[in-house]
Amino acid sequence: MNRLKKIPKFKDEDEEREFWVKSDSTEYINWEKSEKIAFSNLKPSTKTISLRLPEFILAEIKMIANKRDVPYQSLIKIFLKERIDQELKPSI
Repeated sequence: MNRLKKIPKFKDEDEEREFWVKSDSTEYINWEKSEKIAFSNLKPSTKTISLRLPEFILAEIKMIANKRDVPYQSLIKIFLKERIDQELKPSI
């Protein structure tokens, strides 16, 4: 097997992300020796956005969220994710 390259040190996550976008990981990592691992306690990164909604839509979302006993912002994320999955699902 070829000798693996040494993974460089990165000043931050952005620099590391940029490196891996441009690099072939098989030059740095022997994936045949890798093990699967679950990171069950990790939360996905979030970004705060400003979203303007008509008041009646927000009121309806809050009403549905109250019925489901979930925070309305969580319900909005659920709705968005369901729709994204639907849109990205390959058509048969």
